[in-house]
Amino acid sequence: MKKSIMIWAGSAIVYLGVVIAGYNVYASMNAKTDEQKNHTVREQDEENMNHENGHNEHEEEHGKITTSEVTPSVSYANGEIIIELKDKNSHVPELEVSHDVLMHLIVVSSDLKEYYHLHPEEKNNGVYSLKYNLSDNSYKAFVDIKPKGLNYSVEPIELQVGEMHQEQHDNDLALDTEFTKTINGQTVELTTQSFVANKEIILNFDVKGVIPEPYLGALGHVVILDEDGEKYIHVHPVSNDQTEFETQFDKPGIYKLWAEFKFGGQVNIYPFVIEVK
Repeated sequence: MKKSIMIWAGSAIVYLGVVIAGYNVYASMNAKTDEQKNHTVREQDEENMNHENGHNEHEEEHGKITTSEVTPSVSYANGEIIIELKDKNSHVPELEVSHDVLMHLIVVSSDLKEYYHLHPEEKNNGVYSLKYNLSDNSYKAFVDIKPKGLNYSVEPIELQVGEMHQEQHDNDLALDTEFTKTINGQTVELTTQSFVANKEIILNFDVKGVIPEPYLGALGHVVILDEDGEKYIHVHPVSNDQTEFETQFDKPGIYKLWAEFKFGGQVNIYPFVIEVK
């Protein structure tokens, strides 16, 4: 009897040992599986984050970011343009130099006939100004800046100078049929003839053998607006020795572009009205 009890106890101990060993193996396998799952989830999260960041960077390049973290205000009084910048926390954003200056200010009349490319300088903390005489008219201002560490998209800002003018709903832009323009004796031809929406477009300008002088850190600048003066595009040459500009139009319509080139120390502005199909 005593011997049987000892045999039974020994068998129970062996069985318990097997159960414990089996449980440890099972727990170890589950822990590895959970770790693998967590690792996979982390990898997927990182991949999604990278995808989103890449998507945002792509959107920023094409001016599609809709949530801007900096809000500019523009006013005009006594022959002076005043721009004030505030970020989403009402703080003053720090700006990066973009093509030799901190701020590019594009001002166009509501009918897109008048065009000014200006460079206000910082007057005090977050306030930029420039003495410039604007004739009485309704304008749209575009504050083109690069705030450090903040998303920013250029949006039109209404600017009224002088007496109120009737809001103009139709700009009645006439399409150019001749793409050769001569300003101050220097001829420039837009040789690109086909403009298609949602496709990379190369705007090629024939400067008739005269190389433009460097202007604001580039061989030239091109600013584009849709006919409503809402969609803003600012592009620069694809290289330092070619007057070719790469851009993209999000939708069909009538657009006006201004090509800026510097010849003989003077900046010439060549306007063109095109149709994107």
